[in-house]
Amino acid sequence: MLKHKGFPGRLPGTDFQFVLRRAAKDGATALKARERFADRRPADRRADQGFVKALWENFGDQPFERGNLDAGRLSWLFGREVIPAEDPFDAASYEALLVLDIDRARAAFPDVDFDEEEGY
Repeated sequence: MLKHKGFPGRLPGTDFQFVLRRAAKDGATALKARERFADRRPADRRADQGFVKALWENFGDQPFERGNLDAGRLSWLFGREVIPAEDPFDAASYEALLVLDIDRARAAFPDVDFDEEEGY
């Protein structure tokens, strides 16, 4: 499992984790698109926004390996802002390639600064 050095471990000041410390003995948890309802807690929305910001700052619009990124946090974005970068895609692989869909991320998270000069 690739460990993304420099990627924040969690949303600052919270317990919302962004990365795993070690690979699961049973293998990677499969990614699946999770519905984000309008009545989600503000803290959950901030965690999604912080995660998208970290993805942008670390990878920009380039494909990246899932590695030690948290499956739960990725699943809130999967299929919308984070999409597979390869076909066929193995949702239960630490080596799976993903990419941030910048247009959808901008629409969903307008408060994140997607300045081209700062990303990756």
